[in-house]
Amino acid sequence: MTTFETSREIAATPEEIFAAFTDPERLAQWWGPAGFTNTFHVCEFENGGRWVYTMHSPHGGSPENESVFELIEPSRKVVIRHISQPLYRLTIDLMPAATSGTIVSWSQEFDDPEVAKRIEKIVVPANEQNLDRLTAEVLKIE
Repeated sequence: MTTFETSREIAATPEEIFAAFTDPERLAQWWGPAGFTNTFHVCEFENGGRWVYTMHSPHGGSPENESVFELIEPSRKVVIRHISQPLYRLTIDLMPAATSGTIVSWSQEFDDPEVAKRIEKIVVPANEQNLDRLTAEVLKIE
């Protein structure tokens, strides 16, 4: 298995959720697993734009990350290609829910099946935590 998928219904419009991506200050507040903070060096939120940042772990360590925003469809989709190790493509779809909220679908596909297998126990809960943080940012839950 190289792809990890999860989804979440958030009680906000696709536009409200998308706005949490477009502003680097907001994105830095919620990006990553619980307890992580970010320092953004470059954040060009546009098709083909670079994203270079340091994630600061609450357990020590500050891995450097580099990605490209491969595709941005306002209020619909964000595709991020992580070009530093581990290599993966993250596709985030925003779809209006049957209710008044939005379904956020999060699909992370790793290039190397062995890497995916080795880090699955970290990635699966981390993706859920990332959606928890996105939800809190969008709804301003502390």
